[in-house]
This record gives sequence, structure tokens and C-alpha cells, in this order.
Amino acid sequence: MSSLHQFLHHGNYSALQAHLVEMNPVDLARDLEQMERGEMLMVFRLMPKDLAAAVFTYLDSSLHRHIVETITAQEVRELIDEMFIDDAVDLLEELPSNMVRAIINNTSPETRSLINSFLKYPENSAGSLMTVEFVGLFETMTCQQALAIIRKSGVDKETIYTCYATDQSRHLTGAVSLRSILLNDNDCLISEIMHAPVICVHTSEDQETVARKFQEYDLLAMPVVDKENRIVGIITIDDIVDVIEAENTEDIEIMAALHPSEDEYLKTGVWRLSRNRIVWLMVMMISATFTGTIIGHFEEMLRGAVMLAVFIPMLMDTGGNCGAQASTLIIRGMAVGDIDLKDWSLVLWKEIRVGVIVGVALSLLNLIRIMLFTKAGYQIDLVVTLTLFITIIFAKTIGCCLPLFAKLCKFDPALMASPLITTIVDAFSLIVYFTAASCIL
Repeated sequence: MSSLHQFLHHGNYSALQAHLVEMNPVDLARDLEQMERGEMLMVFRLMPKDLAAAVFTYLDSSLHRHIVETITAQEVRELIDEMFIDDAVDLLEELPSNMVRAIINNTSPETRSLINSFLKYPENSAGSLMTVEFVGLFETMTCQQALAIIRKSGVDKETIYTCYATDQSRHLTGAVSLRSILLNDNDCLISEIMHAPVICVHTSEDQETVARKFQEYDLLAMPVVDKENRIVGIITIDDIVDVIEAENTEDIEIMAALHPSEDEYLKTGVWRLSRNRIVWLMVMMISATFTGTIIGHFEEMLRGAVMLAVFIPMLMDTGGNCGAQASTLIIRGMAVGDIDLKDWSLVLWKEIRVGVIVGVALSLLNLIRIMLFTKAGYQIDLVVTLTLFITIIFAKTIGCCLPLFAKLCKFDPALMASPLITTIVDAFSLIVYFTAASCIL
């Protein structure tokens, strides 16, 4: 029995309140998720407002709706008002529209105005990720004046370690760290110690671009500006970590021919899991008929040389694996910014050379294996070895080209992952195989 259960079991609510204040919000959220709904709600209501808002952001999304539907309108208002604006917006985006309207109507006018402005930004844009809880300073301020503002308003800000300087029209002009403000003389102007220009993003930029900039410049926070370069908010590293996790999960699911899902596996229904998988499986099953058609076209040849059929699975599997290796490296390279469209010629030339080296090694190894363990005859040995070599080079080439082509066409490169590439390589390897057999045998 957890400590929270023990306090509830003995009815010692005052001691429970004191214990809650001492707990970490992440650990507290994890304990609440293990409790019965009634007990969870009782503990949640015993928390101080600021702690409840912090814990709420770490709870599972299924509990968000239950809490909002159960607590009073006044409690909803207090909860939203205590939350950072970006967390409040994240909550509203996962709730039904009728509930969103009810919540917004029960918030303070200032909070309501901010939430409405955030909800107008495109989904997965920098504007939808940002928070307005940042420290803004005028570049004409002194360090003493800046410290006074930080002391007065810093408690409500998401971060105070980096402050952003603007001119009188609130155009972003620089960034200054709290350390610099503390270590310089009181009369020193912010304009004298700030860093410029500032790495920033526009409200309409995609969250993947934002995440890439965070990784490239090793940032903890980044300002968001509008079309006129006025600062409207900041994005912090904790939000970007969630973005990176979500984007990587989506890429992995697409590469495995799955329809992306935002829900956790154990909390997703069987029917929805089936629906997410079946479409691509149908597409690949239908596309596999091409390989069957090719084999059927050379049926007479297979009757005359039955040993040819023995090596078909090996050729198809090896080609598919080679293509999957190349596509995975290229897709990952583009995702982290190591590879761009302008690098296509370098990538192609490199993969061709890799294909030649790998093709020679695998073809020689396979030739030795065939000669030692089968009695197919030197002509079939030659056909299999030649086909394997050509297939590997083609697979490496197509594996690197298709993701780049998808990026050029504004598609997700992950679409050109192993399932699709394997289908293409399978058909190509069979055509090469039977063509070589027709010429040599």
C-alpha cells in the first residue's frame, strides 16, 4: 500500500496535504495514475492550486477529461489560471469542442484571450508550442531595473535564465542571461551586455524545424516572433523533447507501414490498431502480385531448371535487406539534418560504391556456399551470383534515392521505407534473375 493510500485509509487528511507538498509532481502524477478514480480525485482536490496545476500536466490524457468533467467550474478556472498557457492549450486540444467552450468560458478574461490566440495557430506550428510566460526587457534598461522586473514577475515565468531584449516597439533585438545581469554593474545597460542576433523562429514554422534548431544550437529556450519580428512568446526545451519523441515515433510507425497513432499501445483498442495496419498491408499484398506475375511469366523456364526456384527467396531477402539499410540511414540523416536534397549526388555516389563493395563480398560468399553445398551447375551458379551482385547495387541505389525523391515531392521520407523498397527490389531482382537465366542457360 502506497503512502497516499495509507493517509486516506486512516483519514489523516492534514498529514496527507503536508506530504503532497513535499512530493515531486512527476512522482505524484505516477502515484495518482495507479489509484482508483474516486481516491485519485480526492487527493487531487487536496493539493494546493499550483501543485495541482503542475501535477495535472504530467497525468495521462485519459485522466484529464475525467478530472475536468468531475470538478466544479470554479475549480476548472483555478486550474487553468495556474497552468502555463502552453500546457493549458495542450489540454484543450485533446478535449471535445463543447468541453473546450465550457472551460474557456470559465477562465479569466486575460487567460481566455491568450488561449484563444494560441488556438488560432496551425497545429504543430511554433505558435502552438510557445508560451507567453517569459521575461521581456527593454534594451534601454539598466541591470538594476532588469533585476527588479525579474524579482517582480519571475515567479510566474516558465524560465528566467534567459531574458529577451526588445526596442520600444517590442521588436526582438537581443538575448541576455540572468548571469550576465547579476555579474555586471547596476548601471550597465542591457544593450551593452545582450547577445545579438538571436536564434529565433516564426510562429508559422513547423515544429520539426524548431526541434532541429534546438538540436543544432544546443538551446534551452528559443524566442518566437511574428512577421514583423516582434517577440510573442518562447519555446522551452521540455516542449521540444516531447516533439522529438512524437516525431520519432511517427517516423518509426510510418517506416513499418503503420498509420501513425498518438495514443499509447496498451490504451489503443484492437479495432483501431487493426485499422492502422490493414491499409498498408493491403497495399503491399496487392503490390506483391507483381512478383507473382513475373514468376508466372517465366513458368516454362522454371520447369526446365527447377534449381532456379531454390535461390529466389535468398535473392529477394538479400535485396530487401540492403535497400532497407540504405533507406534507414538516409531517412535518419534527413531527420537530424545531416543530409539535405542538395547532397543527392554525393549520397548516390557513396551508396553505389558501398553497393559494389557489399555486392562483391556477398556474391563471392554466396558462390562459395553454392559450390560447396549444392550441385546446381556452374551456369546456375553464375546466374545467381550475377543477379545477387546487380540486385545489391540496385537496392542500395533505390534505398537512398526514394527518400530523397519523397522529400523533393514534399512527402514524408519515412513513407519510402523498407516495405515499399522491398517490393520494388523484389520485382527488380526477379526480372534480372530470369533475364540472366534466359541468356546464360
